[in-house]
Amino acid sequence: MALFGAVAQGEEAAASQAAATAPALDDQLDAAEADGVEPRRQLVAWNHYQGPYFTLRVGAGFGYDYSAYAQDANSKQQMTLSPVAAVRDFRLLLKGRFPTIPRLTYTLGYMYDGSAKAWRFRQTGLMVDVPELLGGFFIGRTKEGFSSNKIMVGYFTWTGERATMNEALIPILADGIKWTGRIPSGKLVYNVGYFMDELSQTESFNKNDSQFVGRAVWLPNAGSDKPLLHLAVEGRFAEANNGQLQYRSRPEVFQAQTYAIDTGKFPANHANALGVEAYYRPGSLMFGMEYFLNKVSSQQTDNPLFHGGEVFAAYLFTGEVRPYNTRGAFFEAVSPARTVFEGGPGAWEGVLRFSYTDLDSGTIQGGKFWRITPMVSWYLSDNVRMEFTYGYGVLDRFGLSGATQFFQTRLQILL
Repeated sequence: MALFGAVAQGEEAAASQAAATAPALDDQLDAAEADGVEPRRQLVAWNHYQGPYFTLRVGAGFGYDYSAYAQDANSKQQMTLSPVAAVRDFRLLLKGRFPTIPRLTYTLGYMYDGSAKAWRFRQTGLMVDVPELLGGFFIGRTKEGFSSNKIMVGYFTWTGERATMNEALIPILADGIKWTGRIPSGKLVYNVGYFMDELSQTESFNKNDSQFVGRAVWLPNAGSDKPLLHLAVEGRFAEANNGQLQYRSRPEVFQAQTYAIDTGKFPANHANALGVEAYYRPGSLMFGMEYFLNKVSSQQTDNPLFHGGEVFAAYLFTGEVRPYNTRGAFFEAVSPARTVFEGGPGAWEGVLRFSYTDLDSGTIQGGKFWRITPMVSWYLSDNVRMEFTYGYGVLDRFGLSGATQFFQTRLQILL
């Protein structure tokens, strides 16, 4: 209660600075990209510095999870799972500008990974804005730009964890250079990037020696009052890491002790991935889907083709609209119209998602997994969110079909 009391005082001090309703569209993008989206209501004031040579904003995030399971007999043979309550992650984010170099922004992210029990650098680098070409370059460690869901910071997504195929296929970060741009009408947003692993050999996200990634997003209703429609296609060419590839994912529970699907390491040359996306947001209701195909060049395993994705619906019962970044083509955090600390209900969001992954192909038997996930998120304010999640999943692997019920909760706090 002391924690929430401190948050309440900060909220009340800043409440007069916040509008009642958050904007549905955001056209700002800097080096921090999705990781640097600031809460609409500032919790404190001391984390900003405005100097003659540089500016600085200090941000932070904290996530604490509880997970429990009910497994049938087959599931217990496939996965060893036990209840756990622990820190999901704790992250620090520094970002700012250089007043004498107005086109240049910077960011530095540092995170404690609760699973690995280690500190790791997150999004870190420089962005150079090139307004003449309606875009900008990012140089450093960042998201590849494949999958809008992956581009979003995990604290802002509609579900607590990304779908299994998303986690298996797409590294959370990569080191390299990325261009993000758009056409004058704003109806097409695109990004291309090239990434290498010279600086990330010891990182958990190092899955490839190098990769080239591109994404094109068509926004047919941009510039009008019509509902947001996001249609995208993306491609990814990835060289094998030291001649080997591996695709694996937990069962949409970060703290799960066992991977649900796992190809194991196998010899390969490279992989070509294709993805499609569709999101429709007429208001408080939103629908979306992403699906990926991943063809691997591996004669030893008969050139397997893996595939999977998700479809979901989300509804904000309290009337808010999830914001969308028109320059980066991704969704941002829900901002309550009236926070709990202002005497309001906060924002309540219901989500229903179905995900599917198939890692059985060629001589590889990595397993098939589907899960249906209803959940409720309560955004007490721009800075505090609680999640209540149920899941029912079925894993086909090791010659067995096992069913698992998932019970998950999360508290997350943002600065």
